[in-house]
Amino acid sequence: MGITNSNKQIDVTQIDCEGTLRVTLALAAAPDISSNPTDIVLVLDRSGSMAGSPLTNMKAGAKTFIDIIDEATDGAEDGNIGSGSHIGIVSFSDTAVADTQLITSVSDLKAAADALTAGGSTNHADAFAKAVQLFDPASTNAKVIVMFTDGKTTAGIPPAPVAAAARAAGIVIYCIGLIGADGIDAAVLNDWATDPDASHVAVTPDDAELEELFADLAANISKPGATNIVIDEIVNADFSIICVIPPSKGTAMMIDSSTLQWKIAELGVSGNEGASLEFCVKHVGQSGGTKSVNKSVTYSDTEGNAVTFPEPSVQVDCGIVINPEECPEPAVFTINGCQDSLEVDLGNTYLESQGRIVQMNVTVKNVCPNRRVALAVNLTEVDSQGNEYPRGLKTITIPAHHYPSCRDVQVKGIKFILPEDLNVSRGASCQMCSDRNLKARVFANNIDTDFQCRNMVAVTI
Repeated sequence: MGITNSNKQIDVTQIDCEGTLRVTLALAAAPDISSNPTDIVLVLDRSGSMAGSPLTNMKAGAKTFIDIIDEATDGAEDGNIGSGSHIGIVSFSDTAVADTQLITSVSDLKAAADALTAGGSTNHADAFAKAVQLFDPASTNAKVIVMFTDGKTTAGIPPAPVAAAARAAGIVIYCIGLIGADGIDAAVLNDWATDPDASHVAVTPDDAELEELFADLAANISKPGATNIVIDEIVNADFSIICVIPPSKGTAMMIDSSTLQWKIAELGVSGNEGASLEFCVKHVGQSGGTKSVNKSVTYSDTEGNAVTFPEPSVQVDCGIVINPEECPEPAVFTINGCQDSLEVDLGNTYLESQGRIVQMNVTVKNVCPNRRVALAVNLTEVDSQGNEYPRGLKTITIPAHHYPSCRDVQVKGIKFILPEDLNVSRGASCQMCSDRNLKARVFANNIDTDFQCRNMVAVTI
């Protein structure tokens, strides 16, 4: 079958600036279907949420899948599944039905897919049970279920035990998920699918991609496993690789902080087989936002399998980041190999981030004992037209004193910062030498008081 699935996923959806995440690359492969007959049941969701384009695109995907298997089994797209393989279709909503048995007629399979209509809830357990019933326990054919769904379970018993029993009976389960109207839980699909989860599950938010997902799964079925696999992963410039965990199969090594290479001698040559690799990356960029984790992933093998990996993104939260002083442009020069010294004129440079600090003192008069005081200082700057511009507001709590009588309280060192780029006082004078015209207003009141507002009583006369 060649490569039957490829996946890339991350363990979190959001990290902080300089945070880390774990990336999983996964593959699944199986022997050539023409020499290893396989019975495949397409399990198709036709619940109400599938109405419209999702159902249309799912039908197109299922029919493309059938065509590719048709050609793979006997070398020709002749309308007949050959070499002892079969395909069956089960569809489900409130309950599941077998739309066909395991058959070889392409036209009958496509007609069954075309006849599906959307409506009802979602009963995954019954869908798995009906699919398992189609297989002949006495058959030596490989057994595969391809489950497609766009939502969570809303009817029937929990499906996980039914899927687990199918896997225990030797049935390989793949899951294709569409993020539909009521959402979908990728972790649940992972629980249903054959291990490794990452190589047997594909999820998309866009129903236009369904045909491609079905085609990717079927297209590689004609290949006899995969040998001499080489995967080159390059992460986005916003990330750096900080660890590589030994893969479940093959070897992996870091080429540099942004590149790793995974090699597998053979996969799925004698039977269905999966492999996965985990590595850790750290955010090293200067900005936040939605960041694609990988710059590129390339795949090659001796059989020429066509493999594409998803491109997961993570939300990086850097808070509010300000870089007030950018790095200066460098002066580029060369000193010759035999030259002992070199004199270089680096031109002019300027003092950066200039400004001034105003430090104020104020005396609050006649502060009575055992009472705190709220103090506020408002600072403005005045231009040549008399217009005022806000430059800051400081509010301070003055602790109560316990002297026997009222006292003056000095408040010292109230500081305001005046960056030079806010200077509105200067005219045509030197930027760093001009006067700056300021106004300060001081407000104060007691915090503590024995005043109590009495309840108002309404009187009717």
